[in-house]
Amino acid sequence: MTIVYRDALEADLPAIVQLLADDPLGAQREDASVPLLPAYLAAFQAIATLDHQRLVVAVDVERIVGTMQFLVVPGLSMRGASHGYIEAVRIVADLRGRGEGERFVRWAVAQCRDAGCGTVQLVSEGSRTAAHRFWQKCGFVPSHVGFKMRL
Repeated sequence: MTIVYRDALEADLPAIVQLLADDPLGAQREDASVPLLPAYLAAFQAIATLDHQRLVVAVDVERIVGTMQFLVVPGLSMRGASHGYIEAVRIVADLRGRGEGERFVRWAVAQCRDAGCGTVQLVSEGSRTAAHRFWQKCGFVPSHVGFKMRL
């Protein structure tokens, strides 16, 4: 298996949304039916126009096996360091537990490091205890309390 990472294309959206929907929380939040909701295309186009933000996919031959979004935000804290933020990391079910997710995250961290980030951060829903173990295995430490307001 040879997995490559690349920026997502519009044609990848159905597979990406399917990955986002493929867990108990995602199944409640996402709609992977085709044709996709127009909001998914609008979000993709907005992401694609921002230089500091990337939606990427992990591809094995022609099959999308993972996705994530990450961004680099310039900051004043930490002596003007930029900060990386990782979001919406997913790996197809049949590859979970085989190290592919960890390799994907390490690649994203390297991208953030190369962009001059002093930290890489993420948030994870409190109920995702398996994900929390995964993040710690990848070297992340629980260091903050997160807050959210649904609008």
